[in-house]
Amino acid sequence: MAYEVEKSEEEWRKELGPEQYAVLRQAATERPWTGELLDEERAGIYTCAACGNELFVSGTKFDSHCGWPSFYSPYDSTAVHLRRDDSYGMVRTEVLCANCGSHLGHVFDDAPQTPTGNRYCMNSVALTFDEED
Repeated sequence: MAYEVEKSEEEWRKELGPEQYAVLRQAATERPWTGELLDEERAGIYTCAACGNELFVSGTKFDSHCGWPSFYSPYDSTAVHLRRDDSYGMVRTEVLCANCGSHLGHVFDDAPQTPTGNRYCMNSVALTFDEED
């Protein structure tokens, strides 16, 4: 799939810190309960840490007790790209930034307490937060 923002792996390595590169470009996962955005409660928007694409609004964030920031819906239907992930002997749905293809986390349909029933389980290090004015 072609993305609007395309860079070489060398360029990504220069722009991202080691943990960000591992998560965003190599689909690693940060340790649960360690992300700086896990307990963020201010109003604002969450963007891709690699390219700045608007991904989630604070009003869709909820405490799923999983150890990572969770949202029930993306900013809009074109903000993220979903693809099947068969790694580690599991079948999951990977969430990628639709603008640059960076790995953000996974989405699960195990949140019946939300309007969509979905839990977009995101790595904090894959996101930046912009507080609402």
